[in-house]
Amino acid sequence: MATTSAVPTAPLQTAGVEPDAARPRRRRGESRFRSPADVIVFVVLCAGAVTMLLPLAWMISTSLKTQESVFAIPPQWIPNPVEWGNYARIWEAGPILSGIRNSAIVSLTVIVVGTITSSYAAYGFSKMRIPGKNALFLALLGGIMIPFPALMIPTFMLFSRIGWVDTLLPLIVPGLFGNLMMVFFLRQYLMSVPDSLIEAAVIDGATHPQIFWRIVLPLIRPAIAAQVILWFMGTWNDYLGPIIYLNSENVHTLQLVIANFNATYAVQTDYPLIMAASLVALVPVLAVFLIFQRQIIESIALTGSKG
Repeated sequence: MATTSAVPTAPLQTAGVEPDAARPRRRRGESRFRSPADVIVFVVLCAGAVTMLLPLAWMISTSLKTQESVFAIPPQWIPNPVEWGNYARIWEAGPILSGIRNSAIVSLTVIVVGTITSSYAAYGFSKMRIPGKNALFLALLGGIMIPFPALMIPTFMLFSRIGWVDTLLPLIVPGLFGNLMMVFFLRQYLMSVPDSLIEAAVIDGATHPQIFWRIVLPLIRPAIAAQVILWFMGTWNDYLGPIIYLNSENVHTLQLVIANFNATYAVQTDYPLIMAASLVALVPVLAVFLIFQRQIIESIALTGSKG
């Protein structure tokens, strides 16, 4: 009867490679800092974060104070008493509700349509074979170098002649054709996508719109999320455009309403009312950031990993 040789049960070890069990593991509570330089960098970053958050904390604190406690010495970081009525007064002090509606109409329309057109343009400049596309792209980038004050009078005259002044159209229509910075960022992001992926889809019979929606869009979604937040912040907080084109109170955006608050109630030293209105204007930006924060982190991680 044949006998079988005993097989060793000890795990095989490759020379120079330790098994996972033999590797030192970080104990719970053990410091993550490897050198004093890490500690210094951590302290500096924490100090910078606290410095950047102080104005926000002071705005929240002021919005909950009475008019007298704003000028208290030493300053009160924790209001005493807490005046929640400031947030109820802002709805009666001015047309803040219509300002929110107008800002939402401008921002959402521009962001939704403009993001689609910017993404299509970035795809065309990066992956489609268009004669002279590089020259056209450089010409578009050259337009960024023209400062907006140099274009204010010509654009105002243009919109005035076609009857768009005192409407939301001058704030909406230009953004529908895309954002040059977003096109540039997405184009650079798409340059890392292999051309063979697009060519294989074309050979399989896919059209460019199908390639964009099924292949390209899922790849650039983190980059789009990062750009959407930046564009939304710029559109929502825009003050120069609305003050040029909008005159009637019923078409004022939220930033113009708050500016009117400042002009009216700063004389009365009613700073809690102004801070409460400013905090309400800040809420949508914070909400958008919280919704897209995972995509922003993914965009940063993917951008940093590409060599």
